[in-house]
Amino acid sequence: MRLFLVFFLSLCFSLSAQAFQSNLQAVQIYTDDQLLDLIKENKHLSQVVLDECQLVQDIEARANKASMPSYQFLWGDMLAYGVCVKKDIQLGLHYMHLAADQGLAEGLEQLGRYYHVGKFMQVDIDKAIVYLKTAASLNNLAAQIRLAKIYQQGYGSPLDYPALYSQLHHSVTDDKKMHKEISRLLEDLATKMPEKVVTAAKRTDYTN
Repeated sequence: MRLFLVFFLSLCFSLSAQAFQSNLQAVQIYTDDQLLDLIKENKHLSQVVLDECQLVQDIEARANKASMPSYQFLWGDMLAYGVCVKKDIQLGLHYMHLAADQGLAEGLEQLGRYYHVGKFMQVDIDKAIVYLKTAASLNNLAAQIRLAKIYQQGYGSPLDYPALYSQLHHSVTDDKKMHKEISRLLEDLATKMPEKVVTAAKRTDYTN
């Protein structure tokens, strides 16, 4: 009886260990496309939490050793907000800059937004415009809309209005509320330019 009990407990332990191991292996590292989709939908941090922080080491390795911009962005966000790791805003911003330097539109847009609203750093409209202009040229709609609102407030150069008008004019969205906002911003931008410039901007695609 005692031997049977020992065998039974051993078997249970073995099965539990296998189940635990299987659960760990169930969470696969995201492909670059999957992560970019999560970032675009602003679900990247919540996904890391949903995955019970199991991928922290893999994420760090891809940000550090592989220097993948999508993972640099994710790792930077995790550090800045203290998601599954010890909070380190300065280091987090460093990784966001690395992602932006590699041309990640979402990284450029986020830094531009932070400089605009003063998140983690002091407000700097000039720097915000630089980052947002680059993100806007990469078809980042959030950057285009924010940039239009900044121009609406009197910042920026009128020489940049045609490019942004063209980008917004050629933008695509199935969000009715956003579509109306874009139309309103286009109308405002049009009042700041001669009619022939507006017409030319509609015909020209300023995106990369």
